[in-house]
Formats: sequence, structure tokens, C-alpha cells
Amino acid sequence: MDKPSPMSPFLGRALEQLQETRSKPTTAPTTLPLSTLYTQAQPRRRFERIEELAESIRAQGVLQPLLVKPDGDGQRYRVIAGERRLRAAHLAGLTEVPVRILNLTDEEARVVALLENLQREDLNPYEETVGVLELLSEDLAKSRAEVVSLLRRMRKERRGEAGHNVMASPEAQRVEETFKALGRMTWESFVQNRLPLLSLPEDLREALETGAIPYTAALELKKVKDGAYRAELIRQISEGLSLRELKQLVRRSLLPAQDNTQADWRKDALKTIARANLDQIPEERRLLVEERLRALLEVLTP
Repeated sequence: MDKPSPMSPFLGRALEQLQETRSKPTTAPTTLPLSTLYTQAQPRRRFERIEELAESIRAQGVLQPLLVKPDGDGQRYRVIAGERRLRAAHLAGLTEVPVRILNLTDEEARVVALLENLQREDLNPYEETVGVLELLSEDLAKSRAEVVSLLRRMRKERRGEAGHNVMASPEAQRVEETFKALGRMTWESFVQNRLPLLSLPEDLREALETGAIPYTAALELKKVKDGAYRAELIRQISEGLSLRELKQLVRRSLLPAQDNTQADWRKDALKTIARANLDQIPEERRLLVEERLRALLEVLTP
């Protein structure tokens, strides 16, 4: 039996299409009326500085052609990549824009749209996380929840926490190949640093999507249950509060309230840490445990 390809055929074809459009084109772009173009859902939810782009388009025109896919009747075209440029062109008063027409299946078109957006620098971390999951969902023919479950099982197996025999599966190989193709981060980093963004409270997700806070701060603020205090910390971040200072403030907020039992609580916690036998912890987890113990000692030691 032939070994299955680690990358799905349509993902490979989508990557080829993007590479071709970004290399020296062999033909000039086609011009189409705005009235024939329509958009589809994509990872980017916010389109910043549209007015600024519209001013640039009024002066110079649309410099980068939109990527479009023809409908069956050939009368209308779905925008695969370039919705921000399309919106700005409408604002600028244009009636037509340059496009490159790609003959793709619906499945390939969805993947090209996801890939094109994921490779843009201004996609915020939350949108990027959702986009990566949608890309994996398309590639693996699984729901987003199933993709998240697969990623977490892969991580547990890689860390030696459970033997799921997942890493040798074709699905795990495709996950690894997809992250290599994106070239932004490893799948392990994605699971550790990005999946937690999916469960952010609404205020933190809003702050992250608008660029008010970086994702590292969002993960730290997630520990704070008091919404009013989170809002105050977000304000301080906008005024220059560093991640290290934020961690210290969050750490203090998680301490028990000052009362007569706090000294005893600290003593008991320090005794528990002192009795910890690191030799009984598997080697691959020992460094992580030691790092967490050091952080806890910082909090407990007056």
C-alpha cells in the first residue's frame, strides 16, 4: 500500500497558486467591474485604515490585483483575496479593479483565501488562530472542535503525558506539514500559546482584536477574574506597562486577601515546596515544574 501524502493535494495546489501569483506574472491582470465581484467569509474580521487605503487608491490606483474565482455562469466572480482593497476601491469611487482569475474548485478557493490572509502581517493573533484552525479543518475534513482535540492529543503524546499513538497518523503528519508551509510557528507553539486565546473573555478578545494588547498580555490577563481590574490593567498596558510588570500585578491579585491566616498559608506552602521530590518527576517535565516552583517562590517569599 502506498504511503499517504503528508500534504493534501488541494493544499499543495493552493500553495502553488499563491506562489505563482507572487512571482513574476506571465500575463497582465484582467480588469473587472466592481459590480461583478462579491466576497466570502475569511479570517480577518476587522479592516483597519480603509480610508487611508482609499486615498492611496485615488492617487495611484489598485497596485496589487485581487484574486478572484469565476462563478459557474462566468458573470460574477468571488473575491478570494483582496476584500480590503475592494472595500477601499468602493470608497475611492472606482468602478473597476485589476484582478487575477484563478480556476480553482470551491475547496481550493477556500484554502487559497485562508493561506493568503494568514500570510499577511496585519492579521491579529486571534484572527490568525481562527484562520489556522479553519485551514486545518479544510485540510483534514474535520470540524474545528475535532482539530483542537487532535492538536491537544498530539501535544500530550509529544510531552509523554499520554500514549495516544497519534503522532504517526496521517492527520498528525498533515498538521506538521501545514505549519511548515505557513512558516510562522510550530504546531507545539500554536497549541501552547494560541489555543488558549479561544476561551478569552469578551473584553480581552476585543482588546486583542483591536490591537490594544498583545496576545502574551491577553493570556496573562485571562487569570484575572475581576472584569473591572482587567479593564484597569488594559488601560495601564496602553500607557506602557511592561509584560513583566503586568505579571507581577496579576500575581499579587491572585494572592489571598491579607488576614491573620496569610502568614500560616505562606509557611504551609513553602513547606510543601520544600518536600517536593523532583527526582520522582519524569525528566521531560522536570524543567517545567522547576520553573513553576521558582515563580511560586517569588510570590510566597516576602
